[in-house]
Amino acid sequence: MVIALFRHGVTEENKRKAYLGWNDSPLSPEIKDLVISKSYEQYYSSDLQRCVQTGERLFSNAQLNLVKELREMNFGKWEGKTYEELKENVHYRNWLKAPTLHLPPEGESYHEFTIRIDSGWTKIADEIFMSNLRSCAVITHGGVIRYLLSRFAPVKKEFWAWEVNHDQGYELIFERESLRRGERCILLLEVPLTAKGHG
Repeated sequence: MVIALFRHGVTEENKRKAYLGWNDSPLSPEIKDLVISKSYEQYYSSDLQRCVQTGERLFSNAQLNLVKELREMNFGKWEGKTYEELKENVHYRNWLKAPTLHLPPEGESYHEFTIRIDSGWTKIADEIFMSNLRSCAVITHGGVIRYLLSRFAPVKKEFWAWEVNHDQGYELIFERESLRRGERCILLLEVPLTAKGHG
């Protein structure tokens, strides 16, 4: 059983290195050049437009099933702000030091974030078993993918130890019963997205 995770394309806010959670931002023009040679039986996406648009470009004939629980963390009042704009803020510095103990003002705690993602993951897993799927792709956000890798990758690594780029996905390959029991996958493969005309 294959579950592929793809991060949305680079946005204008990503280029500014701004916090982008529940707010949205237009995709950069270069996303048009990315292609993928793989296809899957079913497609899921965060309901935020940067993911929906990425899914439509990578998998042009796909019907995307939107899963609101797969949104990025809600950064509250820090949405759209950069490290440079926030670095003097004591609350922000505390959050950087201990993100599981502090939360952005009017935003989401790490605990709330992970519970929400777990709920979205369960929805997808339930559909996999109900429809007897062998493969699906999920278009979501960097933080969501980091969390899912920290939970399900065969090698245990912390949230921040995972590198999640815009031009590469991951395939988690599960034994069906392991997925049913919420255990780690047996194999993790990188899936590069290539620029058009470069093979």
